[in-house]
Amino acid sequence: FIRFMPQNPPSKDDKNQLTHFDVSGKAHMVDVGEKKETHRIAIASGSIHMKPETMALVLAGQADKGDVLGIARIAAIMGAKKTSELIPLCHPVGLTKVTVDFTTENTCVTCRAQAETMGKTGVEMEALTGVSVALLTIYDMCKAVDKTMTIGEICLLRKSGGKSGVFERSLR
Repeated sequence: FIRFMPQNPPSKDDKNQLTHFDVSGKAHMVDVGEKKETHRIAIASGSIHMKPETMALVLAGQADKGDVLGIARIAAIMGAKKTSELIPLCHPVGLTKVTVDFTTENTCVTCRAQAETMGKTGVEMEALTGVSVALLTIYDMCKAVDKTMTIGEICLLRKSGGKSGVFERSLR
């Protein structure tokens, strides 16, 4: 059993506070009413590893359920659009653009999603959800031939806009 410990009252510029909890430890939706609307962009990526013969089916477009990467692209866009319905304290965001790209190397498919808005809150969760849903869709479409697939390495690569400015993940 883990008990949540209340935070210290946050100072105005304290970046070490969990913003979705109030000072008594109760979950709440962050108030973005006073924030300025800015152009916000987030890019996320993740990957799925599979058997060589599964990758061959994906690349040849011969999976029983159809065009795996084409359907996964649509799923990623849908996932990004539905993020606030899936993540409890996530604000609904009016997305202005979502792009999804796939790269393949050996037995790995990497998905990269970019979400954009002009708004008061960022789109990191939308980009991350898009990637996650795309990879889950690939798993679903290929699981009949490969139950050993592994999804991972889902991360935020870059974000810009808003008060916190630009974040860019350093390459390992």
